[in-house]
Amino acid sequence: MTVSLFQVSIPTFDRRLKALSAILDKAAAHAEAKKIDPSAFMTDRLYPDMFPFWLQVQAACDHAKNCTARLTGVELPIFDETEKTFDGLKARIARTLEFVNSATRSAFDGADTRTVKFTTSGKERETTGLDYFLNSALPNFYFHMTTAYGILRHNGVEIGKRDFMGNPPA
Repeated sequence: MTVSLFQVSIPTFDRRLKALSAILDKAAAHAEAKKIDPSAFMTDRLYPDMFPFWLQVQAACDHAKNCTARLTGVELPIFDETEKTFDGLKARIARTLEFVNSATRSAFDGADTRTVKFTTSGKERETTGLDYFLNSALPNFYFHMTTAYGILRHNGVEIGKRDFMGNPPA
């Protein structure tokens, strides 16, 4: 059986980003119930040299949308970098999902061998679509998803593994 990059990328991004949106709802409800200023969550980080929560969410979205664009050979969509509220981050996730889910299966034809160029750590890189997906886009996506989850969990939001995993496909 052959598995396409479409099959392993789009459903993964969709399920996890929907889970992240639901987690943001729980975090907003937690902040309201505990009378915590929501901005306290936005600026929190696990360590001083790490991105704050809001940027962790944006980075997860960016890796999903940029991966989709690179693997399908379309221009990278540019989103505003100002979402620093639960509602703003949920809107960013929704825009990301709209873009990711607009990609067609046929747009991924040849994506595994397509040349992908990207910049990381200030250095221009060039690799195949499969190598990019497996060794850059997907690990970075999960890193920022996990870090965002960890920040909220550390701050007492009652979320668990099932929240992170999202709803299984029907």
